[in-house]
Amino acid sequence: MSEFKITPEELEAMLDRSAKRALQSIGLTDEAAKDITELRSLLSAWRDTRRSIWMTVTRLVTTAVLLFIAGAVWMSFKDKL
Repeated sequence: MSEFKITPEELEAMLDRSAKRALQSIGLTDEAAKDITELRSLLSAWRDTRRSIWMTVTRLVTTAVLLFIAGAVWMSFKDKL
């Protein structure tokens, strides 16, 4: 029986070539990988923006409610002063 040995460097090179061929076969070349990275970055920015918008809306609603309560209290005590 023949013993077949491969070095870690050879294995890594084989895996790299296989991965590149696999990506090319489904149309993902180096340029597409950059596009995917950009899309992920854009999606992350959209999520941050959406979170920020909700926080702002929540602050505005809370402030409006507190101002309404403060105004109602002021109106009720205004006549007593």
